[in-house]
Amino acid sequence: MLNNLVIKPGQRVLTRLVISRLPSGTVIDIPVHVFRSTKPGPTVLLLAGMHGDEVNGIETIRRMIRRDLLRPLCGTIIAIPILNIYGFLNFSREVPDGKDVNRSFPGNPRGSLASRVAHRFMREIMPLIDYGIDFHTGGAARANIPQVRCLLHQDEETDALAAAFAAPFTLHAPLRPGSLRETAMQEGRRIIVYETGESLRLDEPGIELAIAGTFRVLHHLGMVAAAAPPAAAGVVCMRSTWLRARYAGLFRSDVHLGDYIEKGQVYGSVADPYGEHSVRLESPVAGYIIGLNHMPVVNQGDALVHVGRTDLSPSRADLAAPYEEKPNTPLEIDDTDEDVV
Repeated sequence: MLNNLVIKPGQRVLTRLVISRLPSGTVIDIPVHVFRSTKPGPTVLLLAGMHGDEVNGIETIRRMIRRDLLRPLCGTIIAIPILNIYGFLNFSREVPDGKDVNRSFPGNPRGSLASRVAHRFMREIMPLIDYGIDFHTGGAARANIPQVRCLLHQDEETDALAAAFAAPFTLHAPLRPGSLRETAMQEGRRIIVYETGESLRLDEPGIELAIAGTFRVLHHLGMVAAAAPPAAAGVVCMRSTWLRARYAGLFRSDVHLGDYIEKGQVYGSVADPYGEHSVRLESPVAGYIIGLNHMPVVNQGDALVHVGRTDLSPSRADLAAPYEEKPNTPLEIDDTDEDVV
């Protein structure tokens, strides 16, 4: 049963979860599409719009619904194109009270607005699902190369889902407190995250890769008859490092998403806007560019590039010698991935 509806085998249903009202009195509800086969099988969640400004996942699910692609041979598919309707309406990552829905699970029916959205999801959706794909996008002018994020080598089912999706990059991402992934794992459900592009921009190649990867997961679960194989083998990164701005100024990147950079390689520069100083940026680690800041104006501490690493050596013990120019070493190392969901 979902939203007080009994959905019978073979039915396709659109229902709406009422969350709250705007101050104007307009009802805010979450459309939920349910596609149920006549044969028993797993229930898979396709979720997007956890952050309202991340449109690539929204478009991914919209296309699959519009093209009538979600016809499971067995089991059930639950598709939610937009979870955070508030953020979507306001071009925002958060809900109006400034809180992140993806740090608010399992939620509280009497808590903040984000907590109430999470609680309604937990009450209505979570008990029904076995597996899920949560679609996301880089935020704040930071673009992500198409990638799956999940907890690798700790759970066989999660590893199998990530391998079946076969994204160009797969990143080991520890669970974050209050996230959907963490809460799902505690409930015995397996959810992987797919990231591509940047907020408020459509990434066409990333969207088509998302659809193809979704069908490979459904094929792996026996829910569709066939799925296209990946065009190339993906790269697995067991760790990642954000290189951050140590100085404010105008950032110019010399690398692109997907590039491999060597330790000590110059990946860009930060200059003051008056033409007096410019500092080259050298990477202290080797790896693939899996995230890139497209905002030219940066402040101290801003994330510049995200390096996915296949090495296992500790980054702080493996730093390159600082670039000899005043001021020295215009970067900092941060092994925490602030975009992990």
